[in-house]
Amino acid sequence: MDVFTTTHGAVRGVRVSTGIVAALGIPYAAPPFGPHRFREPRPAEAWSGVRDAIAFGPVAPQSAELPGAPGWRPGDEDVLTLNVWTPAPDGGALPVLVWIHGGAYAFGSSAQPDFDGRALAGAGLVVVTLNYRLGFEGFGHVPVGGGGGHGEHPDNRGLLDQVAALRWVRDNIAAFGGDPDRVTVAGQSSGAASVACLMVMEGARGLFRRAVLHSPASPHHPLEVAAATTREVAAAAGCPATAEGLASVSPEALVAASDRVVDAYRRDPASGSRHYDPSLYAPVLDGRVLPVDPLAGIVAGAARDVDLLVCHTTEEYRLLDAVGSSAKVTTEEGLASFARDFGLPDGLVAGYRAALPGAPVLDVYLAVFGDLLFTEYASRLAERHALAGGRAFLARFDRRRPGPDGGVRAWHCADVPFAFGTLDLDCTAFLVGGAPTPEDHDLSRRMVRAWADFAAHGTPGWSPVRGTPARAHRWSTGEEPGDGPAGPGPDTLRALWAEAEFPLLRP
Repeated sequence: MDVFTTTHGAVRGVRVSTGIVAALGIPYAAPPFGPHRFREPRPAEAWSGVRDAIAFGPVAPQSAELPGAPGWRPGDEDVLTLNVWTPAPDGGALPVLVWIHGGAYAFGSSAQPDFDGRALAGAGLVVVTLNYRLGFEGFGHVPVGGGGGHGEHPDNRGLLDQVAALRWVRDNIAAFGGDPDRVTVAGQSSGAASVACLMVMEGARGLFRRAVLHSPASPHHPLEVAAATTREVAAAAGCPATAEGLASVSPEALVAASDRVVDAYRRDPASGSRHYDPSLYAPVLDGRVLPVDPLAGIVAGAARDVDLLVCHTTEEYRLLDAVGSSAKVTTEEGLASFARDFGLPDGLVAGYRAALPGAPVLDVYLAVFGDLLFTEYASRLAERHALAGGRAFLARFDRRRPGPDGGVRAWHCADVPFAFGTLDLDCTAFLVGGAPTPEDHDLSRRMVRAWADFAAHGTPGWSPVRGTPARAHRWSTGEEPGDGPAGPGPDTLRALWAEAEFPLLRP
């Protein structure tokens, strides 16, 4: 019988394939609502008997409805749960991979079908996925009376949830056949950026030894920016921008208020950098939970004992344009405004234009924006980690599929179903571009193997980063992948960013 004993009680999993058991919806912390709203996560309550762990737990408050995944229902409170897939239910000490989902810190969940852990478990890993607080509940700044301090409502509650989940893994994963001394934390987009934060957080020190970052998002907000966002959201919710005022408003009301603020930015071209991709929330540089921007912390050697694997796609921002979540820029005047709004270095856009001769304005804009948000940040994380004495590996995902309407690009999120081995799901068809080919399945097997080998041994199968600019391993179908220059397009693109200090994205 597939029963596992945790520190809070016994759980019964379910066989999902030959030799693999999944235990789903296990609480790792107590519901963060009622009198405990906006506070640090508390231990989950213990239970007696055997708890069935055969269904995902509720997702965190959000307005998104993602293909194949459950949505949030107001009233669902037990949102701090995790899931385990194990190929060794009867013992063993296998490497562990903990997955943190992305979604702009505002949407997503561990219940998304493309995060199914059975393929990675089949490669010899114990896989853990988790939910954490999102949006204002997880990353909104709650003011403290008297004009300062943190009080009982810390910033970065979503990050604190992730730390609580890692502590659960440390204390319980051996019961599922995992080795608590061989934990790798992985994530994509805001999930990858969360992992970068964990690398420099004192509260997460010692809870993992390796990290996988796919397309880490670069924004981190200073306290004053987070406080300004709180005032906007509170005004939209019709409540005072105080701890008491915000707590008086329901989670669904704060979700709706955040959506209204986002919509206002989308509609106003004069609203500055947030007009182009109005994501309100990001980790807050509060000096307590997150003491420093992860890139700065990595430069200082704060995470040199953590092995790092970073991957980006070659056309990151193409996805955001394809799904309509970002503003379109199609004129030279609009492109110049975009550069001014983000304070980009002089000559950067002109350099991209020269490197992409004949490209439409939209293509230049998408290339610059993708590098600004993802590619350059990813490359620098790997390079700076290596320079600080850490062990780092860099890869770029370059798989495309031609089609009558331009086909599928090597865009943001496209690498995730390949790394999880979930290509055949209906919900991944858009990212993959239809039914996967044999070449796609071969690429997926290689990526699954690379993750498994990195988690087990600290090497994904190619050489670590040595010097700058880093050479990136190339993931593609067709020819066997080899080494190539990091970043999408010519080497000159990265040289353009090297001419100025990389900007921290701030509204």
